[in-house]
Amino acid sequence: MRVRAVIVLDEAADDLEAGRAFYDSREQDVGDYFLDCLLADLESLRLYAGIHRIQFGFHRMLARRFPFAIYYDVAAILDMRRNPAWIRKELSERKS
Repeated sequence: MRVRAVIVLDEAADDLEAGRAFYDSREQDVGDYFLDCLLADLESLRLYAGIHRIQFGFHRMLARRFPFAIYYDVAAILDMRRNPAWIRKELSERKS
């Protein structure tokens, strides 16, 4: 079995913090739950990286419990409710 390292870029960590802040603004402690769920999803990439479809030039794994997607080689963790044009622009800036 091949296990891969998961390295999260600073920008992706910022995305996690923005998601956490958003959910905390909705209801106390939901941001912590969001963060725990997304970190578990990231951990799963150690085993399953590379099996997800490619979108905008990155593999995309949908988060299990929140409307977020992890674009990896973890370039972004973005809210799927955003405009696809914004997502494409954000990813193109991070890819270069």
